[in-house]
Amino acid sequence: MSQFGSSLAPAVALNGVDDVVILGGGLAGLFCALKLAPRPVTIVTNAPIGGGTSSAWAQGGIAAAVAEGDHHSAHTQDTLTAGDGICEEAIVEGMTREASDRIHDLLGYGVPFDKDLAGKLALSREAAHSSHRVVRVRGDMAGEAIMQALVDAAYKTPSIRIIEGYIGCQLIAEGRYVTGITARRRGGTQRITIPAKAVVLASGGVGHLYSTTTNPGEANGHGLAMAARAGALVSDAEFVQFHPTALNVEQDPAPLASEAIRGDGAILINDDGRRFMDGIHPDLELAPRDIVARAIHTELAAGRGAFLDCREAIGASFPEHFTRVYAACEKAGIDPINGLIPVAPAAHYHMGGVLTDASGRTSVDNLWAAGEVAATGAHGANRLASNSLLEAVVFAGRIAEDIQALMPHHRVHHWAEIDDVDDQASTRNPQERAVVSMVRSAMSRHVGVVRDAEGLTRTLARLQNAETLCRRDSILNMVIAAKLITGSALLREESRGGHFRSDFPQKAEAAKRSFVKLAQIEKLASEAAASDVGQQAVEEEDML
Repeated sequence: MSQFGSSLAPAVALNGVDDVVILGGGLAGLFCALKLAPRPVTIVTNAPIGGGTSSAWAQGGIAAAVAEGDHHSAHTQDTLTAGDGICEEAIVEGMTREASDRIHDLLGYGVPFDKDLAGKLALSREAAHSSHRVVRVRGDMAGEAIMQALVDAAYKTPSIRIIEGYIGCQLIAEGRYVTGITARRRGGTQRITIPAKAVVLASGGVGHLYSTTTNPGEANGHGLAMAARAGALVSDAEFVQFHPTALNVEQDPAPLASEAIRGDGAILINDDGRRFMDGIHPDLELAPRDIVARAIHTELAAGRGAFLDCREAIGASFPEHFTRVYAACEKAGIDPINGLIPVAPAAHYHMGGVLTDASGRTSVDNLWAAGEVAATGAHGANRLASNSLLEAVVFAGRIAEDIQALMPHHRVHHWAEIDDVDDQASTRNPQERAVVSMVRSAMSRHVGVVRDAEGLTRTLARLQNAETLCRRDSILNMVIAAKLITGSALLREESRGGHFRSDFPQKAEAAKRSFVKLAQIEKLASEAAASDVGQQAVEEEDML
């Protein structure tokens, strides 16, 4: 795959503990656990299982070339085009080829995908797809329906132990092997250690490092930071996708206006009623997300506003076709049938993450990664709409196959109960609260839709200073994840996909993925903190 492909560590089956630990209870984590059955698996999740995950909030659906006349090669080409030169073609081709099989897996788990009168899967079209190939549930309810089906299946599977309400803190390592994780009870001080022969990171993305995001609060980069602290290679961390059309209604997280709304014909206009995507891209509102997000950002920065106009294309059918979005609009006092929906870009998806190979193995022994925390090379610089859920199930399934092949024999495992009755409540101190506020504000302002060297340097310096104020791993991991994204953005002196540098607005001639280790980013952050710009930024930031 990449130049680092051969350095990804081979997993080694060790004697002793036979538990597989999965950090994260979203689509990737649940699908992997179900595929591993009847092998004993422990899922550790911050929120109640299925909750607090971006998977459950996904509105569009899953992209799969299952329609007559469509082919996985066309899906591959659309993905490569959106990825802007740095997708791993073999990875993309394998993912799109497996899409149909994974859809049938989900049907087998009871996911009620929409079907037409002939009983065939109903398909919609989303931005940058050349065909109608997005499989969905009741219009915009795909994520919730998929997660409910998998949660139900997991509860019926006796080999799956679910530990809810625990936040991953650190990976335990012995030499070059990961041997388990430590986790802390959410809202408490009790830490538990879970030894494991195999650890799977399925901890989600980084959206809540930004002040405006469509992601749940649990998407704060902790899995990415844990892997980096354990020495794992991180790839393409600078590439954050900002969904163009979050509802601009001052809610945290920001409600999402699904891509499928534009796929059904809704247009983007400004205060003057001008369709501003006209002249920016031939695909208009269905241009790649980074292009649409920057166009909306430009309108907002100029004070002209940005709105989704669904009146003609969707009209009275809006409540039926987009149930979740309609409810969010109603709550915000917006009438999408007869009026306009105010929108703004919001941090939505992280294309980068922990580097993995085609089997989901990271560069650290006994550590796999799947879903948004992983950088498989499938998304490149800009994710194609509705490819995220597809990537999650494809690589979660591959990880399960890989672990089963490496450890074909397992013992019956009897788990001890976790006693947290006497645990004491934990509260963030004022400094840590200030750190979180600073991280989200600085990331949105300087590491958002538009970036430049000065803003990135200022942010790195502030993050370096903030790290000294972190008492708990949960806050430290947020800071480290933010540093990985910011440092990688500073190193990439070009504009490509979801990464736009106003001081380097052109693409470099050679399209290359990025690969960093935490030590490299720490050195860069130290240099930023020592610079005149960095020192001024730290002096301006009062977190004491």
